[in-house]
Amino acid sequence: MKLIVIVFAISAVTCLSQTAQPAPETPSPDTVIAVIDGKNLTYGELERFMHGMPPQVQQNAMRNRKQFIQQFALMQRLSEIAEKAKLDEKSPYKEALAFNRMNILMQAQINQQIDSFPIRVEEQQKYYDENKSRYHQVKLKVIYIPFSSNSSAADGKKPLNEEQAKAKAEQIAKEAKAGADFTKLVKENSRDETSKAKDGDFGTISPSDNLPDSIRSVVFGLKSGDVSDPVRQPNGFYIFRAEAVSEKPFLEVRDQIFTDLKNQRLKEWLDTTTKSLNIKFENEHFFTGTASPSPGPALTNK
Repeated sequence: MKLIVIVFAISAVTCLSQTAQPAPETPSPDTVIAVIDGKNLTYGELERFMHGMPPQVQQNAMRNRKQFIQQFALMQRLSEIAEKAKLDEKSPYKEALAFNRMNILMQAQINQQIDSFPIRVEEQQKYYDENKSRYHQVKLKVIYIPFSSNSSAADGKKPLNEEQAKAKAEQIAKEAKAGADFTKLVKENSRDETSKAKDGDFGTISPSDNLPDSIRSVVFGLKSGDVSDPVRQPNGFYIFRAEAVSEKPFLEVRDQIFTDLKNQRLKEWLDTTTKSLNIKFENEHFFTGTASPSPGPALTNK
């Protein structure tokens, strides 16, 4: 078992170092691509074998095909030797094979179940209409007023302490809410050079974006044209202005809704299946952690 992993790990590393070559034309399934121990290996047979491999390993295998065929032949030979020695009937290999078989069949059933869920366009539209808050988006401008406990800064300017920065941010927010030109306030006060160079543009954000909760709760409560109170962060205060508030259009999020509905159906099916399990727990000592099964032998090379 472990040797197989090593073989394919070597394949992944070695193939990545090869010079990229133009991909050859895909042969027909019955095309013989190699003869191993006198037996023909067709492209179709190899392709079926590769379907059980992770996508990245498949890609690496196709970058150096002769090397992969050699590794395939080695795997085949060693597994035949192992079967003749009846290693598949000995621990821990017997248990590992059983576990992997169960795991693969479980995933196969889940995949089949997912494919069986019909998701109609009408359902997607209804989901979108009922969950528009998920697709809320706000285009923002920002002013950043930093603070520091240090007495000097790298640019030679004395930095503001937290109290001074808060007072300045509150004054700027007051001016902005009174109708002052926000872009002008950005150019005169903001210390975030990236957004300042774009007249304060912070970009368009959605609820799914990775944002601090303190910022998220503020910006998604703004209406178009609103200016926020200063929002404290570890190194400064942010003042946001909502330039535009909208929802992502249905067609833009339709594929994500399709996936969300599939996952929702799968969760419901798994919950129902779990509830149908007839389990009676025995031996409370085991479940309170006072007893544990003996560890089996490890899958190692000797």
